[in-house]
Amino acid sequence: MHIKTFSLLLLCLSFVSCQREGGEPAELTIPVRAEPVALQDFRYSIKLTGEIAAHIESNLSFRVSGKVTEWTADVGAHVTAGQVIARVDPQQQKADVEAAQAALVAAQADVEQATSEFERRKTLLASGSISKESYDQAATALDTSKGSLDNAKAQLGTTQDALGYTELKTDADGIITARNVEVGQVMQAAQTAFTLAQDGPRDAVFYIYETLLQSKPDTPRVEIALVSDPSVTAFGKVSEISPTIDTSTGTVRVKITLEETPPRMTLGAPVTGFAQSAPTKMIILPWTALFAIDGKPAVWVIDQKDETVSLKPVKVATYETGRVIISGGLDVGEMVVTDGGKMLRPGQKVTVEGGQS
Repeated sequence: MHIKTFSLLLLCLSFVSCQREGGEPAELTIPVRAEPVALQDFRYSIKLTGEIAAHIESNLSFRVSGKVTEWTADVGAHVTAGQVIARVDPQQQKADVEAAQAALVAAQADVEQATSEFERRKTLLASGSISKESYDQAATALDTSKGSLDNAKAQLGTTQDALGYTELKTDADGIITARNVEVGQVMQAAQTAFTLAQDGPRDAVFYIYETLLQSKPDTPRVEIALVSDPSVTAFGKVSEISPTIDTSTGTVRVKITLEETPPRMTLGAPVTGFAQSAPTKMIILPWTALFAIDGKPAVWVIDQKDETVSLKPVKVATYETGRVIISGGLDVGEMVVTDGGKMLRPGQKVTVEGGQS
């Protein structure tokens, strides 16, 4: 038999086999792969990049205004508590101290004079040489002079403190991370001159999206690894979550205080943080199962009575490599097409490979 004749015969047989009784074409069925919907334990995995920072960071500033005459510590320098790191011109404060000292001397002289007059009138009152009114006036003058002396002493103390404030001293051991002064610059009181990262505990600081905060972690401990060498690891717990959202990035700052800080996790070192959420029941399907209806996620569901399919909208919790996590829209036991859906249309009759239906 010739090859052409054989091919024609096969074509005719195929056409006949596709005929229903009565001569109408048989309905085409499409083979697909499918699996029943089942709930599974799912954990959100969070991996972010941040950096190491001091647990306590303080801004150092002068308590008096003045022109900077010198600074002695630059960025990266390690300083100790009480160390002088900058000075402003103290001439004004010195003049104030001298004026306060002179006022104190004058107040002391007034007290001595008022005391002498009081004692004299006290003796005269005892002998009946002066009136009680005259004595009372001397007593009042003495009390007033003593009050003035106390004020002069307090003023001297204030000016001496101000003179001491012309020297900027550190409040703890640590590392200078920012310097905002130059010689000749006029600094205002309380204007930040240096930033000090205090020695002690370290934090890993991350900026994460608010939605991630809704996932409760499986454990309060978070694993931290050095980006340049992932074998350098540490563990920590969340110590601070910013109450505000950065409007420019839409993120929230989260600080994780490390239990122990490896020496290589220096200030500013980039690190990664890894955590998992507590398990929740989700539907996990291969990405090939996902389609769309009206621009929204959907999957093909098989009606097991007549083996036809229809698109059903679903709520996607998250997307992962090779799979999609469904949080709603499907019922347990429903049969979902996982492969072969590209050729389907609503009402299409299908055959599930492997006999599943």
